[in-house]
Amino acid sequence: MISTPKQLVIVVLLAFAVPLTVILLVVQFITSGINADPNSSAMSDAAIAERMQVLNGNASTQSVNKAASDSAIAVADPGESLYNTVCQACHAAGIAGAPKTGDQTVWGARLELGNDVLYQSVIKGKNLMPARGGATNASDDDIKAAVDFMLSTLQ
Repeated sequence: MISTPKQLVIVVLLAFAVPLTVILLVVQFITSGINADPNSSAMSDAAIAERMQVLNGNASTQSVNKAASDSAIAVADPGESLYNTVCQACHAAGIAGAPKTGDQTVWGARLELGNDVLYQSVIKGKNLMPARGGATNASDDDIKAAVDFMLSTLQ
């Protein structure tokens, strides 16, 4: 197939250039980060709730409105409700490095820091988790209740 030195040079150059290009594109994609502008419509409660339903495989054909999202958080157990509507999208599967709910191994070191440190991590945001875990309208008490609910799964 390769019959001339010119063809050999082209094949050798392509053998380096193509994988290098693919690697650079993958690195660019991974390091491009998440542009989470809290004022954008993509970060509204309804948009977040809709994406979480898609992640959980429960997407409905009806759009999720803000009133439905707010009323879901304001049920008898706000911690469990907030976890089910917001937190589980990442914590159930360990998406983006989120510690999986119920996994004693990954929560051990975090528990040693104390609940107040965990509360502040969620309220202020940490690593890829946005402030308030993305539940921008949740109160501090609701956030703390959701953290407490997640910790209760470890027992």
